[in-house]
Amino acid sequence: MGGADVVPGVSGGTIAFITGIYEELLNSIKSFDKKAIQLLVKRKFGELWQHINGTFLITLLSGILFSILSLAKLIHYLLNNQPIQLWSFFFGLIIISALLVSREIKQWKIQVIISGILGILIAYFITGATPSTTPDNYLFIFISGAIAICAMILPGISGSFILLIMGKYEFIIESVKDLNILVIVIFGIGCVVGLLSFSRLVSWLLSKYHDLTVALLAGFMIGSLNKIWPWKETLSTRLNSKAEIVPLFQQNIWPTEYMEKVGEPLVLQALLYFGIGILMIIGIEKIAQFTRQTH
Repeated sequence: MGGADVVPGVSGGTIAFITGIYEELLNSIKSFDKKAIQLLVKRKFGELWQHINGTFLITLLSGILFSILSLAKLIHYLLNNQPIQLWSFFFGLIIISALLVSREIKQWKIQVIISGILGILIAYFITGATPSTTPDNYLFIFISGAIAICAMILPGISGSFILLIMGKYEFIIESVKDLNILVIVIFGIGCVVGLLSFSRLVSWLLSKYHDLTVALLAGFMIGSLNKIWPWKETLSTRLNSKAEIVPLFQQNIWPTEYMEKVGEPLVLQALLYFGIGILMIIGIEKIAQFTRQTH
């Protein structure tokens, strides 16, 4: 999940879903409730740890942190120097993930198909939206945190990209860099409120409308492929927090157009890394099956 969150446009929620920990993650977040507060007040730390599934959460968060710290420079290098290979890898990873996730659907009804199409359209629209200018008041900062954190646990939708669309990505990065405590706290409160409320909503939808929800989430994955298409033409740029020129708005083009407008499309390498992404997810799926059978 940490490795995915480092890449703009790729969601950690996608990785959680395909590795089979998505529902446990939602249930663990949900466990921060009234009972957890009561156990904390009564200093029953052992029961609190069991109630919030502490071992799972601390292991997951440690893995995310380790991956971000260890992969950030590598991913940044690959994005700048081998973008076609990197995006092809994630394209293969996500497209096979969507197919594997769709196998969880028990009955393919017309409502389920409509839900999947709706997920595709929503993700396609979000990933194709142009970043906008928005107010810097505290209410909007709170809302930005709540929405961004929700996107982070949704397969196919990147929270950092949502912040970029809302015009708050650079603002939040600069606030963290400058240690603007008030902005950080308000944004953090928004994240907590959004995470605790949204995780309950998604968990409830999975329990009550399983097939519709899974189809919607699989649709999010397919719709997000719009963002990670390997061949892009940069239409406008922006300065990031390090004063580097980075793409602001890009459009997808075919490899033949890429050769004319940008450079060598590296189609064979793209297909190779596309295949590696597919094989990796199939391998993860096989390991998950073996682990379930063993337990």
